[in-house]
Amino acid sequence: YIRNRAIEYGAEIINGLVTTIDVPADHKTSDNTYKIHYAEYQEGSSTGVKKTMDVDVIVGADGANSRVAKAMDAGQYNFAIAFQERIKISEEKMQFYEEMAEMYVGDDVSPDFYGWVFPKYDHVGVGTGTVVNRPAIKQYQKAIRDRAGDKIEGGKIIKVEAHPIPEHYRPRRVQGRISLVGDAAGYVTKCSGEGIYFAAKSGRMAAEEIVKLMDGGKRLPTQAEIENTYIKKYDSAYGPTYAVLDALQKVFYVNNGAREAFVELCNSKYVQQVTFDSYLYKRVQGNNPLDDLKLLGDTIGCLIKGYSNAKPDAEFSNPVESQKRI
Repeated sequence: YIRNRAIEYGAEIINGLVTTIDVPADHKTSDNTYKIHYAEYQEGSSTGVKKTMDVDVIVGADGANSRVAKAMDAGQYNFAIAFQERIKISEEKMQFYEEMAEMYVGDDVSPDFYGWVFPKYDHVGVGTGTVVNRPAIKQYQKAIRDRAGDKIEGGKIIKVEAHPIPEHYRPRRVQGRISLVGDAAGYVTKCSGEGIYFAAKSGRMAAEEIVKLMDGGKRLPTQAEIENTYIKKYDSAYGPTYAVLDALQKVFYVNNGAREAFVELCNSKYVQQVTFDSYLYKRVQGNNPLDDLKLLGDTIGCLIKGYSNAKPDAEFSNPVESQKRI
């Protein structure tokens, strides 16, 4: 749908795979073009034809393993691995998920994230994720299937998916006239792992600002101009959301005691409303000082209770990755 809309508005679509990008050494201070090397695929052919293209501006929207980011030396980020199985279950069992999405927490399904059962059109997505113990992802996946139990029992796995989920922004999102958006830039929220909305929004913001700066093709934008428009506006709009969700993850996803506190807090109608509004509007909501103060007290109380009652987390040996989180 999005691709077809782009075509309607004049975009030239190339079915290709970018292999490398030649970035001039002086691209931050000159108008020299970038050369993109790619393989173009014709319909019905599995062999690509090698081609090149010279361009003035690049917007990298090529995901967490971005080749554009590598070419522009955007720097690395830590990432979670998300694993999901799409499971076809009976129509009778699908009825349970008509208005239901499930989230599971516990060190059995993930030591630092959550497991889920999300309904799709005619099947469910069952998955989990982790940063600190990625080698054990299949163990955690089995645990989420076990936790879902008879609700998905007898289902047929129709697709298996695994994707990296960025944990934070890349160190450099603009270099010269190359900009990153979406997962390539690291625009995925902690705590929830959402990135689709932010990918679409950042892509639109970057495109609109760059088009304005180019003034109908009369000039090329500078790195400083792109940073002062696209980056500044994006960070102003969504930076607080990332910061709050990062803090929530550091508080509530660290061990079973904190997870118990998180689950108990979710019983609060105020927490439910703030969570719903924040997710819907992609902004941190909650502007009732008295309720916010009460929530702070409830949070402290739930954490004390959770740490007192929860079972200890299972130990695992993965010291290298364990130091990268929280």
